[in-house]
Amino acid sequence: MAREGRAKWGGFGSGSGQGQCSYKRITLIVCSVNIVIALYVLRHLYASLYIYSNKDNVVKYTPDQIRKMEESMKIRRASEPVELVKLVKQLKHEFSGEESVAELPQAVKHKITDEILQRLRSLRPNANASEQQEVVETWRKEKLKEAKMLALGGEGLKSTLSQEEAGMLVKTLESSWAMLLEDIGLWIPTEINNKEHDDKPEGVEDTDEDQILAGRPLPPECRAELHTDYDGAAVRWGLTHRKESAADCCQACLDQAKHAKPGEKKCNIWVYCPLEGGCYSPDIYEHKHMECWLKASEKPRLNFKDSYSEAYRNSHPTAPVIVPWVSGVVSV
Repeated sequence: MAREGRAKWGGFGSGSGQGQCSYKRITLIVCSVNIVIALYVLRHLYASLYIYSNKDNVVKYTPDQIRKMEESMKIRRASEPVELVKLVKQLKHEFSGEESVAELPQAVKHKITDEILQRLRSLRPNANASEQQEVVETWRKEKLKEAKMLALGGEGLKSTLSQEEAGMLVKTLESSWAMLLEDIGLWIPTEINNKEHDDKPEGVEDTDEDQILAGRPLPPECRAELHTDYDGAAVRWGLTHRKESAADCCQACLDQAKHAKPGEKKCNIWVYCPLEGGCYSPDIYEHKHMECWLKASEKPRLNFKDSYSEAYRNSHPTAPVIVPWVSGVVSV
């Protein structure tokens, strides 16, 4: 009888232990689930607050614009000559001193660009291309002499450059001067003397655009403005729309406005990239040479004009000093 009692009590104790163990496991599982749910809710609230706090900075695109962007990106990826681009970059690296320009700090590029612009502003308003080239070349020679003296440890020499920066600048000014000008977004035309060669077509007037932009002369109705970027709704995306010259881009805008169907937007703004190295823009795309954007706006508004401000360049380190685009507002 005693043995049976002990057996019963022992069985009860064993069952009780199993019940306690099961209870602890269930409690642990419930707590873990609650913690996961709490973390998920906190993450959702944080994401909502972040989106709300930044809602003024979000660019809103229509579904049609998003579709066009996706199509443009697919077309560009499919048509990108990857191997050819790699080969060209390799050749540039080997033959044109690309490395020395890349090594030059961005702050130094900004300094020398500001100095060049200051020299150009000292010229008379209607200075021709030869005068501009002479001023820039004079600056280059003076800066090269200063950098060489500083690189050799010139004592008492007042300069905004460090000795290390001076050494890199010497190499750039001697072997990569043309690439540096393109990198900072500054191009100066080669002046053409039509009177001497007598090769100018009859009835074509002299314009600043003829001397500066490559390709055929721009007609007066194009109203071309150098170093200018106008805003407007895109009638034709420049990512997949390229023209050989600014004049061709302007003509494309005039033709679109002329043949636009009823209800379609008519182009009255054209924006063209004349630089072989491409043109800077604060969006997510890489804008290449000969891109031609056709836009429409009832009240054309400037995005950028002449140069990017110092405050803008501080917040956008990759921006050059000079606006690289060429634009025009035409009459429709």
